[in-house]
Amino acid sequence: MRADVVYYDRGCEGYPKRLMPYKNMPDRLYSKGAVPSDEKPTVAIVGARMCSAYGRSQALRFARVLSEHGVQIISGLAYGIDALAHRGALNGGGATFAVLGCGADICYPKENYPLLLDMLEHGGGILTEFPHGDPPRSWHFPLRNRVISALSDVVLIIEAKEKSGSLITADYALEQGKTIFALPGRVNDQLSAGCNRLIAQGASIALSPTDVLEELGIAEKAEETETAVCYSKEPGKIMAALQGNRLSMAELQKKTGLEFLVLTQVLLRLELEGRVVENPPGWYEINRENRGKKK
Repeated sequence: MRADVVYYDRGCEGYPKRLMPYKNMPDRLYSKGAVPSDEKPTVAIVGARMCSAYGRSQALRFARVLSEHGVQIISGLAYGIDALAHRGALNGGGATFAVLGCGADICYPKENYPLLLDMLEHGGGILTEFPHGDPPRSWHFPLRNRVISALSDVVLIIEAKEKSGSLITADYALEQGKTIFALPGRVNDQLSAGCNRLIAQGASIALSPTDVLEELGIAEKAEETETAVCYSKEPGKIMAALQGNRLSMAELQKKTGLEFLVLTQVLLRLELEGRVVENPPGWYEINRENRGKKK
């Protein structure tokens, strides 16, 4: 990944203007691919790595609809909500950008390398303040979160526990005077505890992508183009793969051969029907309580 990496020094041409008002921004940014346009509306979407089916579907939904309306999507290329936000933006036909917690010559996590290539091929890019060869370190990620929020007009949190790195991004956004949206969830759901707390403290409630678009001053209503697809064979493929197994999303995708978006949508449907449960987060199995019941 090293050959196409360039760098921009603070105050020089190419350095994002959005970062200039803040004193604690990097003196040098390394970039591969495009840099977010200073003229286009931009939303950061971040959240839990070990997210639920609800979180996955909403991350894809918000990112896709915002992207369809010309909004750039920023995230961190991490597992879970970050990766889904990038994928949703690509599904919407727009550009998406990742701020890394390592050197630009490293893809972390490595499993997201195909996603990174898709981002680069469709007008997006990656940015980092860390030099080549600098590995991902725990203290790098809180630092990169301040850049994620500074590059954005709005920060949207989708699923976060009470103690979550996503809430660090929200804190930076608050300091920078950004608008914070949070996706509400069930009061007894640990993955929604952080979001519900943000809402209680005054964050805006993200009920639909239209809420975010209106905040950005995009007058056109976001008429969501949800495709009413009737899946017939896909649930059977998933149920067959789960017979006697507890599988991760990646394993399910490999066993069923389903596209990621389709797999996510059908899994959510099966969870709502009570046929599949997520236990623990990120791992799926047949709901034993409903085993044998006809649906």
